[in-house]
Amino acid sequence: MLRHLKAALKTLLPEQAVEKYRKWEQEQALTELGRAVLKADRGPLPGDPGKPVEVAIANMDWLLRAQACSKSQDGGVARDFDLRTGWAPSYPETTGYIIPTLLDGAVRFGRDDYREAARRMLDWLKAIQLPSGGFQGGRIDQTPVVPVTFNTGQILIGLAAGVATFGADAYGEAMHGAACFLRDSLDPDGCWRSHPTPFAAPGDKAYETHVAWGLFEAERVAPGEGYGEAGQRQVRWAISRQLANGWFQDNCLVRPDAPLTHTIGYVLRGCIEAYRLTPDTAVLAACRRTADALAGCVRADGWLAGRYDRDWQPAVDYVCLTGSSQIAACFLLLDAIESNPGYVAAAQRLNQYVRRTISLDGPPDIRGGVKGSHPVDGDYGDYQYLNWAAKFTADAQLMEADRR
Repeated sequence: MLRHLKAALKTLLPEQAVEKYRKWEQEQALTELGRAVLKADRGPLPGDPGKPVEVAIANMDWLLRAQACSKSQDGGVARDFDLRTGWAPSYPETTGYIIPTLLDGAVRFGRDDYREAARRMLDWLKAIQLPSGGFQGGRIDQTPVVPVTFNTGQILIGLAAGVATFGADAYGEAMHGAACFLRDSLDPDGCWRSHPTPFAAPGDKAYETHVAWGLFEAERVAPGEGYGEAGQRQVRWAISRQLANGWFQDNCLVRPDAPLTHTIGYVLRGCIEAYRLTPDTAVLAACRRTADALAGCVRADGWLAGRYDRDWQPAVDYVCLTGSSQIAACFLLLDAIESNPGYVAAAQRLNQYVRRTISLDGPPDIRGGVKGSHPVDGDYGDYQYLNWAAKFTADAQLMEADRR
């Protein structure tokens, strides 16, 4: 079999051969469950499995399982469940912004287990905070362990929620440490450059408006420290990277020529949160430029390509489910600011598409989980169920339920 594969590869261009071999190699590593998921993804999408609230609860229950099954067993949430290798170690960055989702779920559904899971996450994050107030990039087992702007901002979102729920005595010091680290390391032009992640391509990152959101949350619970003003400066810088058609330059981890809908969702959400904290018509206009372009990209069945080039042309043939959920949430937030039936319709189509990719009655390790890509072999989080995909999906589904 291998001899025939190598012969076939010789007829392809070199870059095609490398990708063909990589996909073949990954498929060989799949578990029986992984092969079943891949086979199902190559067929038609199933029908809508249930109402938004049911899916959101399944997502949050999966996040509890991801915490319990984390390979590092430390109170954090496993980065992913991989259909080749199983559960990963904990991921500080996304554990941070999972916290407010679970705290919201605890209040909505009377779930004390969500609340206590969030508290364990907060205690773990406080314990691993670096002396600078920042947090490391990557999984907890990855090196180098250095403070990273983006990861710190995402964890700050959770720490601020911890202060709002459990009080400043418990998490105020950690929150202020992270917020001061971000506020004081911002460059004069509004871009963060001092503490980049070692796990992405170098260069400026417009999507760090999602870091600014962390500062906005800190401002809400501890006003008067300059956190909100610093975040607004970063958002103004990011908007300077926006083209007239709403597309952002410098807006991806590795491919700024064709950013993921995941990072497009990040930059848009950060801009929306800037407006929600301090209304500014210029910021709202920037949000609408991007949202209007995205709404035009969503197909009737809710399909949205995982990457888009500067002309808003699809750059891949798979869906980044995380990005679809993030963008659905952004549409619904913008509708809440000013009613827009087009945004609501686009959000509902996106949410329904994502729901159709989720198993509500499958094996426990994937039940309620959300894949990186659909089909599962797409190159964003290939063959993985990502913890942040479940978080953003739960948020978007509950926003839709509230809108209804």
